[in-house]
Amino acid sequence: MSSKYNKYMSLAGVNFSNLSVDELRALASNILTEKIHGISFSPYVEVQGPGTQIEAEQISERLNIIKPNINWVRSFSCTEGNEKIPAISKANGLNTMVGVWLDSDLENNEKELANAICAATEGHVDILAVGNEVLLRGDLSEEQLLDYINRAKQALPNVEVGYVDAYFEFEDYPRIADACDVILANCYPFWEGCSADYALLYMKDMYRRAVKAGKGKRVIITETGWPNVGTAERGAEPSYENALKYFINTYLWAEEDGIEIFYFSSFDETWKVADEGDVGAYWGLWDKDGKMKYV
Repeated sequence: MSSKYNKYMSLAGVNFSNLSVDELRALASNILTEKIHGISFSPYVEVQGPGTQIEAEQISERLNIIKPNINWVRSFSCTEGNEKIPAISKANGLNTMVGVWLDSDLENNEKELANAICAATEGHVDILAVGNEVLLRGDLSEEQLLDYINRAKQALPNVEVGYVDAYFEFEDYPRIADACDVILANCYPFWEGCSADYALLYMKDMYRRAVKAGKGKRVIITETGWPNVGTAERGAEPSYENALKYFINTYLWAEEDGIEIFYFSSFDETWKVADEGDVGAYWGLWDKDGKMKYV
């Protein structure tokens, strides 16, 4: 995929000054045609979001849009119908990283964990992600999170179990890193205000820090991406070209260095605006209607 672009590559990525927007789109199309490693998947359509009960038919419809271009799908929850995602993904020939959504609702956490363990015992889970940015949000204590991770590992001795958080949290919580079979690190140069010109270098350093915190364990980048519309985050500017270039750099690097990366995200989702501002709605490789944005 990337061999003919090696002449453009450096530590900072492709020298995009040599490429037109049409050439960038063609390269992104080639990358997607050959399939990216994985994608963060939410099945919601417009006016839906967390709290919406999702039906199997809708999950299948949304997966059918993206499955030709991915090898793995990452889900975030095992309640409200999301517990159906693992089996449907497997039926569509996809590998699965299945998320257990944990927060301060301890009763719902038990439902999440029980449903995830059920999906795994049925053979639908390749990697189990117990919690997503729980420490970053401050929803649970380190001891509470360790208990959930260890319970999952005890119930599923033949399934890789990890925890997803910002890369630096594994430095700050070494006991969490030690408890994980695999380090699942979210890496967002955008949210740290990094200019698009230096974003790949910044992500490489994020990855390096997660590798060091993992003490030799495998590290997967579970989220990274760039919005194409919205308000700048300090030096990080959302735009169509910046999002396109970031996607290309991400996957040329992933191929070059053998990095497993789940891109964020599958579809644009309006509900995210409430938590993330106007950029929250524009992280998808596909728009809200299921049209691929960068080809």
